[in-house]
Amino acid sequence: MTRQAVPAASAGEHDDYALERVPADRRYSWFSVATQRFGQLSALAQFLLGATLGLGMTFWDAVLAITVGSVLLEIVTVFVGIAGMREGLSTSVLARWCGFGRKGSAVIGLLITLSLVGWFGVQNAVFASGLHSLVGTLPVWAWALLGGAAVTAIVVYGFGSMAWTAYLTVPAFLAVAAFSIGSQLMEHDLGALISAPPPGQPLTLAQGATIVAGGFIVGAVMTPDMTRYNRSVADVVKQTVVGVTLGEYVVGLIGVLLAHAARSSDIVMIITTSSGIVGTVVLVASILKINDWNLYSSSLGLVNAVDVLFGKRLSRAGVTLAIGAVGSVLSAAGILTHFVPLLTFIGILTPPVAGIMIAEYFVVRTWRKPLAESAARGALPDSAPDWVPISLLAWALAALVGYTIEAGIPAVNSLVTGFVVYAALGKIIAARSKTAVTAPAHQD
Repeated sequence: MTRQAVPAASAGEHDDYALERVPADRRYSWFSVATQRFGQLSALAQFLLGATLGLGMTFWDAVLAITVGSVLLEIVTVFVGIAGMREGLSTSVLARWCGFGRKGSAVIGLLITLSLVGWFGVQNAVFASGLHSLVGTLPVWAWALLGGAAVTAIVVYGFGSMAWTAYLTVPAFLAVAAFSIGSQLMEHDLGALISAPPPGQPLTLAQGATIVAGGFIVGAVMTPDMTRYNRSVADVVKQTVVGVTLGEYVVGLIGVLLAHAARSSDIVMIITTSSGIVGTVVLVASILKINDWNLYSSSLGLVNAVDVLFGKRLSRAGVTLAIGAVGSVLSAAGILTHFVPLLTFIGILTPPVAGIMIAEYFVVRTWRKPLAESAARGALPDSAPDWVPISLLAWALAALVGYTIEAGIPAVNSLVTGFVVYAALGKIIAARSKTAVTAPAHQD
């Protein structure tokens, strides 16, 4: 058990409270946070997801797949989001008292950093390739450096700067989406598109739901990074329902209809022909909005890992500059695209983290009392375990299930396995501990 240092409030505010609780008077309205949540889902990737469903499913089958995937995402997002809101802590710091312990939280922080910096680079490469093909002028590597620098500059200034970015990009994205679908549908009968068979290789409901849930499960696990700025449970629920529903249904179903209309999943081609260069630039630029959260969460994860492993408090802004530069350079060099299989494998390890955290916080509740007592004085609990053995076991079993069992939705299978194993073992250990404490002493 080790003592937790509590940094000064001024330093915490300047650094977006990377290692402490977000105070009540520094939180935002639910609409502000919801705009950022929707910003994560209003991007070219979400259109591609919808188009992939549309190419292989009828409209109503796609609606069902989106419904199944979205409900699963919303359940996970709401529960981990409530924990983040109540404690005002980022995902990796909260993990210290949510089933993983200090060193376990450092592992999670490093996993988050590796995964999200990788996806930051991959998304940045898509951004660069898109602008190069549309605008030209500069080589792809130069666009990658410019895009990475833009996102890094936004994230250095933290949550408030990212909120303003969402206020600008989300309305522009919605306007382009509305124009694109309107232009395409004017040339087609809506009823015919809705009843049309899939134009490509058919997808099953399980495959479709897997695409939906798997496409954002890492974002769901990172939810406390965002909801620590919420003010109430109701705010978490409202922003989740609004953000996820709009992102998955509105953007996703537009992608479905566009794929049916064009009989193709080439969204860039579809948008270019319907809304022109300006619309395509807006869609490509929307990658910036999801990429700022990739970089933000990765910086929070690395700050926590270094604090735990080396006892050093790093500046979140400084860490953002460093990993933003590394991710941008690797993206410009075209290196990170070769690591997509590794990033996909890391994605298998991520969902169980949410399952274990939910099980600890809402079912086993081992550290709820120390969290509540420390919250009353605006601090962190005085101590935390280094490791929690049952979480390591639950995590390993859950990852194995996600990797080996193809039936159902692998990401959800692993998440549920992590939840069930940790909850069961945690309750058994708690019951035995209580029995040992209350058992009468043996009389000779």
